[in-house]
Amino acid sequence: MAVAVTYQFYKDVYGGGLSEAAFGLALPAASRHVRWLVGGREPGEDELDAYRRAVCAAVDAFAEFGEGQVGGFALGDFKVTHYEDDGTTGEEIATANALKELVGTLLAFCGVR
Repeated sequence: MAVAVTYQFYKDVYGGGLSEAAFGLALPAASRHVRWLVGGREPGEDELDAYRRAVCAAVDAFAEFGEGQVGGFALGDFKVTHYEDDGTTGEEIATANALKELVGTLLAFCGVR
């Protein structure tokens, strides 16, 4: 069973500020990312809100930063990047934000399998 995260949940419970269109564009990547992050485990009843909040946190990160590298800007042909070493990516930010929402659940456990 896939856990559905609605725009209503995002706005009313999570308190997100994206438009419905921006939310819808980032939702597939965020859902896929959190599903990967928890190892494909389905959340229990007591973990549903934390799971949905994790998806919302990933939605915000992907909507703002995309999935690629973060830092820099371009004006026509002029480009400036703020990468140290390899920099960070939108995916790394989404991971950190989602894990913060999963604290206290067994979904974030990364132990020996």
